[in-house]
Amino acid sequence: MESPITLAIVGAGQRGNVFAEIASQLPPWARVVAVAEPREEYRRDFARRWGVPAEKTFKDWRALAAQPRLSDAVIICTMDRDHVEPAVAFTAAGYHMLLEKPMATSLEDCRRIAQAQEKGRTITCVCHSMRYIDAFARLKETIRRGRIGRIVSIDQLEQVVWWHQAHSFVRGNWGNEGRAAPMLLAKSCHDIDYIAYLVEAACQRVQSFGSLFYFTKANAPAGSGERCTACAVEAHCPYSAIKVYVNADRTSWPASVVAPDHSVEAHTAAISTGPYGRCVWKCDNDVVDHQVVAMEFKNGVTATFTMTAFTRNPGRKIRVHGTEGEIEFTEQRMWVRTFTDKSEEEVVFGEEQGTHGGGDARVLRSFLSAIRENDPRLVLTDVHESLRTHSIVFAAERSRHEGRMVSMEEMA
Repeated sequence: MESPITLAIVGAGQRGNVFAEIASQLPPWARVVAVAEPREEYRRDFARRWGVPAEKTFKDWRALAAQPRLSDAVIICTMDRDHVEPAVAFTAAGYHMLLEKPMATSLEDCRRIAQAQEKGRTITCVCHSMRYIDAFARLKETIRRGRIGRIVSIDQLEQVVWWHQAHSFVRGNWGNEGRAAPMLLAKSCHDIDYIAYLVEAACQRVQSFGSLFYFTKANAPAGSGERCTACAVEAHCPYSAIKVYVNADRTSWPASVVAPDHSVEAHTAAISTGPYGRCVWKCDNDVVDHQVVAMEFKNGVTATFTMTAFTRNPGRKIRVHGTEGEIEFTEQRMWVRTFTDKSEEEVVFGEEQGTHGGGDARVLRSFLSAIRENDPRLVLTDVHESLRTHSIVFAAERSRHEGRMVSMEEMA
């Protein structure tokens, strides 16, 4: 039996642990052998949990990169703005690379990563997990088989959900563009990528609108405090940090990220002083809480994408309109309706286990297969394909900020 592919993890937060856990469930395929993480407690816990020896734990990714190559591949799970430097360095050092989305926070840095791969000739994968989730793969296959003729238009809705917006994009790491990235890039580059994947043509024009509508000081309830631990209206607030992070399952996401120690005392202390205890109307967030993107592709197909925080339930909804029928899709089921025979087929998707509906596990397996077989085609989203669809996201952000339609020729 072949030896497992060895992996180094850069960034031992929630996503780094997700991939380490998936790797641990594939012992013939992969083994985590090194980690780089600046936070001592997280680094120590990661090494203990996944059996990384002390001599292969590093406070900084640069120290790991400076060693003779310690693994076959690296998985980069740092914050968005910290992707480009390690991605370029590890690729130049000969590591195959799985890179969390988004690739980087500027189009120039995305290009730097793609150029590094061209020089290094390594196998790369960007974690656009939607392409790998079974339900989305079956939608793609239904279209590919011509069940509704040729695609004419697509409408896609991402339901971020009210509490997820508050956790990740108001209080959390992705709430402020200066620290992270625009909402469309940080959260929804998955969606723009998937739309382009369905259309199979180059995008030529983009227009976008969106704003921060609700999570502002102007909308704070009368009598609300700066923190939930000292707030007169906390008991009646759906965004109460006490409800979400203390009086909850503290070992499960999102509560689990508040503190590495999941005791009531540790979580209470964390929301008393840390970012997750702040009033959602009084944070330093500036990313949008709703956005619309309109796209025109070179084959004549048009598409719209809507992201909104203001939904009760999570998940995507998609409508695909074709010359011979239409598809209505949710993550639980889809309906395929055809014009000529007026038929309707309902397809029910089984519930999948694992993060991102099992997509993360398939991303890692495809990446490992590509390395083992030395066949980059086994990866659906290498850095060059991701650069292509990221360019649409950057065009949409230019449109939103400048209030005009943007030609993709401007992004070349």
